[in-house]
Amino acid sequence: MTALVCACARAPDPAAAAPGAGPNAVASGVAPLWHRPGRAPAPIIDIHGHLSLFGVDRIEAVLDAVGIEAIINLSGGSGRGGGRGRIASRVLAERLGGRVINFALPDWEGCCDAAWAAREVQELRLAREQDGFGGLKISKALGLAVTDAAGALVAVDDPRLDPLWRAAGELKMPVAIHIADPKAFWQPATPDNERYEELAVHPSWSWYQRGVPDWAAMLDAGERMFARHPGTTFIAVHFGNAAEDLARVRAMLSRLPHVCIDISARVGEFGRHPAAEVRQLFIDFQDRILFGTDIGIGDDHLMLGSNGAVEPTMADVLPFYEAHFRYLEGEERQIDHPSPIQGRWKVDAIALPDDVLDKVYRSNARRVLGLGAGPIAPRLTRRPSPFAAAAEANPTVGAPGAAAGAGQGGLPRPTAPAGSGSTPEEDH
Repeated sequence: MTALVCACARAPDPAAAAPGAGPNAVASGVAPLWHRPGRAPAPIIDIHGHLSLFGVDRIEAVLDAVGIEAIINLSGGSGRGGGRGRIASRVLAERLGGRVINFALPDWEGCCDAAWAAREVQELRLAREQDGFGGLKISKALGLAVTDAAGALVAVDDPRLDPLWRAAGELKMPVAIHIADPKAFWQPATPDNERYEELAVHPSWSWYQRGVPDWAAMLDAGERMFARHPGTTFIAVHFGNAAEDLARVRAMLSRLPHVCIDISARVGEFGRHPAAEVRQLFIDFQDRILFGTDIGIGDDHLMLGSNGAVEPTMADVLPFYEAHFRYLEGEERQIDHPSPIQGRWKVDAIALPDDVLDKVYRSNARRVLGLGAGPIAPRLTRRPSPFAAAAEANPTVGAPGAAAGAGQGGLPRPTAPAGSGSTPEEDH
């Protein structure tokens, strides 16, 4: 796998670096991202993306405009069909000079006998050694949809999966795992459900009376599985899918030192807790929390954490990232969180110390991914950035006061369009 450089610091924004450039300064038609006064922007690693080779130009534009040193593609593909998906993801990483790190997916077909386990262990080894992949991604299908040969639902802590977890540890490949979903998805999808706006357009995301384990039981199963594999690093994505219960997250991190969490698509959820309480959690577990957004980028598809009925455009990308930075770095009260479709409430920023920010933004990911030192070489040629046109059409692009999700109409989005087959995996 191509080594990444990870010094503790988002690459300086051209506008921010210019003498006298303020938070609203514009360089090359694009306003710089919001950042704390006195703190120079530094490169970040987005640990949670879903990317398609067909969207390579848009992916590069996002990386450059936001100041993303590397992004992890959790839709790297499996061994199915001769590994065609993995091959495409490998080409994507090569096209972007190592700025994309792919995670492999298992092929659940035939799960879960010994022959299946041997096959998937071998595919994981090929993904690592042949395709340069950096980790393994397990979607929420495990525990909610994957069945064995007898048609029985496969639990997250099913011991038949242990060879896969062990192999990931031996290969030093972290396992990014999505267990369960927001707690509200287990409640009736009626207008009084706090996530109704999202569920109304994505009814398949509701688990109410669907014959699956309840929310707490799924998280318990995950923690039992984690405990059995102390030699494997796990990233419990979406704040462990327990952002509603900070005490539970705290207890899990305290008990299981090899488990990390990312913040992707859950800022709005944990952001409802008192700012001081959230801030203390980040400080106490500053080595175990990773920056991620759940952005999805294809040639005809864009996802920003969770979409509404009107798909976002490139003009929405910078406000989306800015909402993350404002929350983590600022002191403002009652601001928009990155994906308002996930709940029409406000959050209070937590003003993390600079050293904690650097760990969350970058150095924790570097450690978990086993990345080496030294900068990633930039591409020798650059294509015109779509952000220049977006900024010209919408002067609020990149502006500190821009509302997160602006231009999305505040509505849920239907299933991503078919056609090119390039839509990245959506895993919420």
